Amino acid sequence: MSVQFLIIILYFALTVGIGVYSQKKSTSSDAFLGAKLGVMMCVAAGTGEWLGGTSTTGVSEYGYSFGLSGAWYTIANGIGVMVLALLFAKLYRSLDTVTVPGVVEKFIGVNARVVASVLLIFVMIVVGTSQVIAAGTLGVSVLGLDFNMAVIILGIGFIIYTLAGGMNAVGYTNMMHLCAMYGGVILALILVGKDIGGIQALQTALPADPYFSWTGIGMPKVSSWIIASILGACTAQAGIQPILAARDVKVAKKAAIITAFAVAPFGILTAVLGMAARVRFPGLANAKLALPTLMMNLQPVAGGIVLASITAAILSTVSPIILAAGTMFTKDIYQRILRPDATDKKVLFVSRLSTGISGALCIILALFMYGSTRILDMVYYAYTLRGSLFVVLLFAIYWKRTSPKGAVVAMVFTGIVGLIWVAYKAVYGRFPIHPAITETYASVIVAFISTIVFSYVYKDGKLHSQTLKHQKIS
Repeated sequence: MSVQFLIIILYFALTVGIGVYSQKKSTSSDAFLGAKLGVMMCVAAGTGEWLGGTSTTGVSEYGYSFGLSGAWYTIANGIGVMVLALLFAKLYRSLDTVTVPGVVEKFIGVNARVVASVLLIFVMIVVGTSQVIAAGTLGVSVLGLDFNMAVIILGIGFIIYTLAGGMNAVGYTNMMHLCAMYGGVILALILVGKDIGGIQALQTALPADPYFSWTGIGMPKVSSWIIASILGACTAQAGIQPILAARDVKVAKKAAIITAFAVAPFGILTAVLGMAARVRFPGLANAKLALPTLMMNLQPVAGGIVLASITAAILSTVSPIILAAGTMFTKDIYQRILRPDATDKKVLFVSRLSTGISGALCIILALFMYGSTRILDMVYYAYTLRGSLFVVLLFAIYWKRTSPKGAVVAMVFTGIVGLIWVAYKAVYGRFPIHPAITETYASVIVAFISTIVFSYVYKDGKLHSQTLKHQKIS
């Protein structure tokens, strides 16, 4: 057994142990799903949505291929969270709900809540699947495990500690993960910097364009990330749930601002590590292996610590995602539609059951989709859905002529268009109209136009301004 393997296993066991220990604080459905959280718990739980496997191995891959501009992935997420903090955190928290679809109902109605819940649960499952695949890939490349075995073992671990403590488990473990991620990446930068000769060596070995250009990855990609992050951050259940569960409005806003500053700079560090891997291992066949390869060639203990930080990034994302999926099913479908009179004990049971099923679905999909580019297409589609939903919600908040029925039809119609967009690209290798009109741009435009059109088509269901005004301040 290698030192790196042992360190990662010990870290994973510690994570599960903390999650199980937090079970004693999750004896009610409110406690399990999140209630009266302080600033640090909100920040820790919220960062998991934004700092996952993509922000480590994914951004280092971009750094290996394009340089510093790969960092825009987490910078864009930070910008999105800041928009949420400054413009919507106060409003969302004042609405007394723990789900984004619950916010949707306040402005568009119960049918919109159900549709939004189904769409956002799909988003959570898809993103969770991509993170489980990342965990399985780490098990293959670093631990030498069979992919299926790695996914099953790690996936069951995710489920166990999330089911045990719910939001408390997410918060406590993510505090540890956040420290491990920043500490591990900074340690790696110090050690790798000494190995290759520091920043000066990077500047000598790598061309200024694209590696030291902030637009080297291309402005269409950068702008698409920023737009998707701003729109997506305001409907990301896993990232917003801690804010909705904050002790009060002041805590919600403060936590969101701190989260933005915790998320944004992380990609710069991992992009530089990808650049260092380019210098150290210029002939890698797969840029996705840039960070794992770099870490496996460090001194074993140091490499193990940094690899544990990558594991932490994946762990910090999977847990809040499956909890978010379970929360939306429980609150938006089970308790709101199927059993509004359910006892708290029953709600807690369904919360754990639906969270566990969400985790199991992520594991099953990961086993079937390993090595397939379709998962990337699904992830892009999922993020597109999330952003377009926010466009519809914005109309409902600020445009009094928004029709509840028209908004629901617009959500479904936009989802279909987004699916066509990514399916067309998967088949033909390009987008239908123009390469620059990505699925993000297409869906945002369609959501904007279709909400207006369908609101006029279904005028009878128009929201009344007095009702809307009351909902805004409630």
